[in-house]
Amino acid sequence: MTDLTLDVQRVSRCHDVPSDEAISNWVSKALTGHRNEAELSVRIVDESESQELNHQYRGKDKPTNVLSFPTDFPAELDLPMLGDLVICAPVVELEAEQQSKSLSAHWAHMVVHGTLHLLGYDHIEDADAQVMESLETKLLANLGIADPYAPQDEVG
Repeated sequence: MTDLTLDVQRVSRCHDVPSDEAISNWVSKALTGHRNEAELSVRIVDESESQELNHQYRGKDKPTNVLSFPTDFPAELDLPMLGDLVICAPVVELEAEQQSKSLSAHWAHMVVHGTLHLLGYDHIEDADAQVMESLETKLLANLGIADPYAPQDEVG
């Protein structure tokens, strides 16, 4: 079990967002086997802040579901701070609807996905994407959530 310090900031107009306990559970699940101690922030935002950050840090002028900002401390400091997740509630809601997924399941996926990015996983190269997606699928299955990458007709 990871000793987790979590700061959840809600600055979105959306009201149907997960509880701190749910977010903590999803983060803890993603950290299993990686860290004994971790600190991170999860900021739940609307489209304007997501778009601004996505443009500033990724050069993409549109809101996105989750942005991960890993802490860049020297490894020898061995500090528990992982970084920050910025999750755009309206985008998560829209994607869940478009993908015919439960809102809670999609939130869990975004939190797990973002946390794995903070741990150093990425999906830029196909081989890395396969590793990350496989781990996400396994972690979500442990939470009772269907494979988020399964074709739509297989989800259900």
